[in-house]
Amino acid sequence: MRVHNHVALIAAAVLAGCAALPGGFSKALDTYELSAVAAPDRGRRLPQRQLLVAEPSALKPLDGENIVVREGATSVQYLSGAQWSDRLPRIVQARLAEAYQRSGRLGGVGLPGQGIAVDYQIVTEIRAFEIRVGAADQAVVEIWAKLLNDRNGVVRATRVFTASEPVVGAEGNARFIAALDAAFARAAGELIEWSIRSM
Repeated sequence: MRVHNHVALIAAAVLAGCAALPGGFSKALDTYELSAVAAPDRGRRLPQRQLLVAEPSALKPLDGENIVVREGATSVQYLSGAQWSDRLPRIVQARLAEAYQRSGRLGGVGLPGQGIAVDYQIVTEIRAFEIRVGAADQAVVEIWAKLLNDRNGVVRATRVFTASEPVVGAEGNARFIAALDAAFARAAGELIEWSIRSM
């Protein structure tokens, strides 16, 4: 997981959860990314198959740079003083594509617009990617996935992948990100293995 100090001053109206400074500007935000997923390189190999990784869909609270915190089923807040380095769906898409590529188990992996001849698409929806606060804080990631045969439009398989990790540590935003990172790594690893077996 890479952590960067965001040095630019951002207008207070842009992101919620930042303490305003004199002059109408907000504090600089700590900016975070997700780690590369360690996809298994052993198992079924399909050197003739090429996969397109579509950008995940997500509801508005998850379709941006804000890091979601929930105190209840209907309450949505954002982690103060922190943000993702890009829109969350773009980060998830990039990490999934990278993991498929690193596994070496497919003939080709690409993103929309890269011009590969597609055999399958992995279509995903981010349903949860959040910190749930309570008696025991935890990170929860839930991703719905659909494996689509791009040659004939037939859905080969669908499945929901859910993972949770406890938030550990005394203070600081990095502990929340570490828990989200670990939960995503587990869910993404299972998703990748399932999709290759299902082709």
